[in-house]
Amino acid sequence: MVNVFENAIGMVERTADLLDFERRFKGMQIIERMRIPDKTIEFRATVQLDNGPLKVFHCYRIQHSDVLGPYKGGIRFHTDVDIDEVKALALWMTMKTALVELPYGGSKGGITVNPKTLTVTELERLVRKYVFRLVNDIGPNIDIPAPDMGTGAREMAWIFDEYRKHRDAAQGVVTGKPIELGGSLGRMEATGRGVVCAMLEAAKNMGLRDYTAAVQGFGNVGMHAALDLHQRGIKVVGVGDITGSVYSAQGIDIPGLVLHQKKTGRLEGFPGADPMEDVVTCKCDVLLPCARENTILADNAEFVQAKLIAEGANGPTTPEADAILEKKGVVVVPDILANAGGVIVSYFEWVQNREGFYWEEEDVNARLFARLRKAYARVKDMAGRRRISLRQAAYCIAMERIVQAMIARGVQ
Repeated sequence: MVNVFENAIGMVERTADLLDFERRFKGMQIIERMRIPDKTIEFRATVQLDNGPLKVFHCYRIQHSDVLGPYKGGIRFHTDVDIDEVKALALWMTMKTALVELPYGGSKGGITVNPKTLTVTELERLVRKYVFRLVNDIGPNIDIPAPDMGTGAREMAWIFDEYRKHRDAAQGVVTGKPIELGGSLGRMEATGRGVVCAMLEAAKNMGLRDYTAAVQGFGNVGMHAALDLHQRGIKVVGVGDITGSVYSAQGIDIPGLVLHQKKTGRLEGFPGADPMEDVVTCKCDVLLPCARENTILADNAEFVQAKLIAEGANGPTTPEADAILEKKGVVVVPDILANAGGVIVSYFEWVQNREGFYWEEEDVNARLFARLRKAYARVKDMAGRRRISLRQAAYCIAMERIVQAMIARGVQ
């Protein structure tokens, strides 16, 4: 069984060794301060179902580190959510915000639930109960939630509305809201667009031309990444999710696939594309894993045909698979860089809420791409100078910034 938190903290430990933290910050307990979150919140939410009985849900909020600013992180609704997954996601968010130089720390929330099994009214009760239990732990200057897997603008609107019942109204308490409630243009598409932006920078550096792409996962991130690729004229030959995978060497009509999925709830059966077993190993030049953790494993990494991987999901590649890919010469743009577009535009939304002045979508996208390109350039430069992978370089930059802030703030 793969433990995502141990994988995450293992990368932190290897980075600390590479940066010689033990000698440079002797006795400062850097690894323990990264391993143990600032605050772990775990509770139950009891919700009455529409047909009468009660149901109990396991709820979590992990506030990993606030040395660089207020905690920031999404809320995930999934049946596999557990404490270790949420801890890993919170740690990765700390790394991500540090890498792209946002004034945030990292947090994450989750509820162990399949939201599709609840009615809209049941889901709203659950969200409001979750917020009520956290009302003293979140806020625009404390901890700012956002959407993640299984949640979206609707749930963020409920969070905003429930919070304002108990505290002064503050639009910046949550990001990823509907536009009507202070959301930012471009926020919904931001993570997928950001993955493509990071991928384009890497492809340019590698000298790739006329390349094909495949996308694993067709939720918010994967769908918008695929649409962005399609709009840029990049041939998407493979797409897969938990309902199945489809492939066409001539390229898939992505807008048509979106309509097919909305109509049928599945990718399989799409005209003009053939079913396939595993999109991770399909014939393509660029792979965008945008599903969830631990989908590129030791047993399928050897068969990856892509030359470049841009990680749209958090933690899609295990350390064992990472070593195999590096040996094969596959370039991997790591998750803490490639999927940072969502938190970057969440930051833009928070800024707009505080200013009361809202930007055009073109401005949002221009600022997003500029920040990601700058971060990629720093990572690429670090990787070249130290002769390390892009993942290791990204962690070096993020960890150095976090630890310098940690030391500067003192411990008393």
